[in-house]
Amino acid sequence: MNFSSDNAAGVSPQIMAALAAANQGHAMAYGADSVTKAAEAAFTELFERELAIFPVATGTAANALALSALTPPWGQTYCHRNAHIEEDEAGAPELFSGGAKLALLDGEHGKIAAETLTAAVATAGFGVQHHSQPSALSLTQATEAGTVYQPGEIAALAAIAHAAGLSVHMDGARFGNALAHLGCSPAEMTWKAGVDVLSFGATKNGAMAAEAVIFFDPDAADDFLYRRKRGGHLFSKMRYLSAQLVAYLRDDLWLENARHANACAATFSQGLAALDGAHLVHPVQANEIFVHLPTAVLEAMEAAGVGFHRWGPAGDADGGRARFVCAFNTEQGDVDRALQIAQDAV
Repeated sequence: MNFSSDNAAGVSPQIMAALAAANQGHAMAYGADSVTKAAEAAFTELFERELAIFPVATGTAANALALSALTPPWGQTYCHRNAHIEEDEAGAPELFSGGAKLALLDGEHGKIAAETLTAAVATAGFGVQHHSQPSALSLTQATEAGTVYQPGEIAALAAIAHAAGLSVHMDGARFGNALAHLGCSPAEMTWKAGVDVLSFGATKNGAMAAEAVIFFDPDAADDFLYRRKRGGHLFSKMRYLSAQLVAYLRDDLWLENARHANACAATFSQGLAALDGAHLVHPVQANEIFVHLPTAVLEAMEAAGVGFHRWGPAGDADGGRARFVCAFNTEQGDVDRALQIAQDAV
């Protein structure tokens, strides 16, 4: 019963099979292979436009390299205070951009409000040589709180950013889970709403190790080949990254995986929230659950081997916060067993 992270899940069988197929024979190196060309074509079809795609192996590399292309060393990127690029990437965005700052914005449930961004831009000090210059806005979809931006919210934020001369980046580590919740098209959630560059995640949703940096304006990606190489993510055997992405998109496997994870999270969260003394910390809109649980429930679940993380402020006499994450291969039986343990503890 492991709900500690979707990173703890394995690899979708279809993706493992694609890796085995890519392992047959020889192929040209550094992305000059037919599988990488197939990945480029698949993403072009998915997003309904010409674009530039660069496979990489980790979400941190995707985010840090993407932001380095948008932000000069004297620049700054607006992001939520709890964004992954701030809390979980060990300064990689600052490193790859040559020292650019992250400007942290507050917002309920992991989301930046349009009013908050407007206020930040208004007092940014554009053109003042003593200040870092705002260069980009980074939005996380789904957010670190497990919530999801509506396309209209993205469009409003992007309009503010573009009016101030900022580029818009989206950290889509759980892009599939967000899209499965919204039911819109990938284009509507990205470039049609004003996103310039996307870190497209697959690892958390069934891939072995595959992400992609996507530029919706190919002309803006002219120097990204060199950034990726300098950052150590130009794989000589690129076909193994590309094969994962092709299989991930084929027959909507990525959406099937995401819908399953989201559905398990919805069932699990409803059961947890119904317990006496429990309440959800954030709305459950993707595959993450943040919930306050009584101490007896937390201890009983830990004792029974239920994997999850204690989260946020230290616990008190009434219990504490916990995070549970469902994955593409979470079994409904495990959800039911974990809920039964929690109910018995109450």
